[in-house]
Amino acid sequence: MRILLILLTVLSFPVAAQTVPSSAAQIQLSFAPLVREAAPAVVNIYARTIVEQSRTPLQADPFFERFFRRPDAGRPRVQNSLGSGVILSEDGIVVSNYHVVGMSTDIRIVLSDRREFSARVLLSDAESDLAILKIDDVDGLTPLSLRDSDTVEVGELTLAIGNPFGVGQTVSSGIVSGLARSGGMNGGGQGYFIQTDAPINPGNSGGALIDVEGRLIGINTSILTRSGGSNGIGFAIPANLIAAFMAQARDGAVEFTRPWAGMSGQPVDADMAGPLGLDRPGGIIVSGMHPASPFLKAGVAVGDVITAVDGQEVHTPAEMIYRMSVAGMGAQARITRLRDGKVEEVEVALIAAPEEPSRAALTLDDSSLLPGLALARINPAVMAELNLPLEVAGVAVMDTGPYGARVGLRQGDVILAVNGAEVQTPSDVSDQMAGSRQVSMVVQRGVQRLSLQFRV
Repeated sequence: MRILLILLTVLSFPVAAQTVPSSAAQIQLSFAPLVREAAPAVVNIYARTIVEQSRTPLQADPFFERFFRRPDAGRPRVQNSLGSGVILSEDGIVVSNYHVVGMSTDIRIVLSDRREFSARVLLSDAESDLAILKIDDVDGLTPLSLRDSDTVEVGELTLAIGNPFGVGQTVSSGIVSGLARSGGMNGGGQGYFIQTDAPINPGNSGGALIDVEGRLIGINTSILTRSGGSNGIGFAIPANLIAAFMAQARDGAVEFTRPWAGMSGQPVDADMAGPLGLDRPGGIIVSGMHPASPFLKAGVAVGDVITAVDGQEVHTPAEMIYRMSVAGMGAQARITRLRDGKVEEVEVALIAAPEEPSRAALTLDDSSLLPGLALARINPAVMAELNLPLEVAGVAVMDTGPYGARVGLRQGDVILAVNGAEVQTPSDVSDQMAGSRQVSMVVQRGVQRLSLQFRV
């Protein structure tokens, strides 16, 4: 009787090996059917970048060069990187991380069936750590479908598929352990991530984070670790942002354009919530506005609290920019604001940072004291490009060239005055330096104001 009961129990189990798991009971039996469907969409990426060897100021000096000469000085060096990617379309669109392929000169993609192809970067963005690639002349691809990542909930089962440590395609399981995480990879409050405890290790970057229906919910991008291995805290870029990247790549963009807010703000904490009419901390209080800001044109003012974008709560500036980026350029975002205890909704146009006034870009020539120094007049586009404060004015350093760094300049510095005269355009800087053997500059770097002096 006992033997018969055991046989009946075994026969009554679902045939998990034939279908994608559709219940908790089936998932407990095996992830194999799910992996079998999703794994062909995850590829291994081998990227190579040729970089110039860096030279110290002493090595570049004609007198000291002989004392610091190295056999490999000045020779190009090859950097190899290893990562993963996910096929998004049958015509060869692949998504990966910028830090895997963004600066690469040679990219090889290896499919799960071991076929190898060259790939090229269509669109990349270092801040979001995303890159869209294209494989040409390929067939038989199996893409993953994108899930609306706003529907993802904490506690959902997930699988991470990638190529950790270069050992080959590997699958690990876990759950979504957090949402709306900001700053996970770079620590600067930039970005917006899904947190998972599915083990993610070096080489998993660019791999897939999927749900139990085999849909892509995110691209694995980083881990929080002290040892270099997975400690159960990994971050994935949400699928909705990937969809926005894919749309711009399809339109022919080579760099990702995010909507420009033209405003500054800070999260509302517990001390600020009560006086602002909130029963709990949340939202972003507007602390500054650029005259050309689309928020200003829509009626948002300094002191307002922005609580949601398109019905989704936002609690940090990074979350707000993420929501705007997902909505897409040219769209209208529905902004929920709180003013004097009253909640209202306004429509804000999502536009690129305007190039007004013209940046009047100028690179100093060989007749200048600092040849190769690239300058631009500050406008909203330059502010967005260099992440400058809204209230700053002057001339921005876009590239220091071969000599600018030697005198103390850095990319992103704002030149306010040269030889005691205020400057507003790159040509002002050039004119003030012309004919001088000794130059003094007043430079703003973040919140610091510096005085630089040099002579030739």
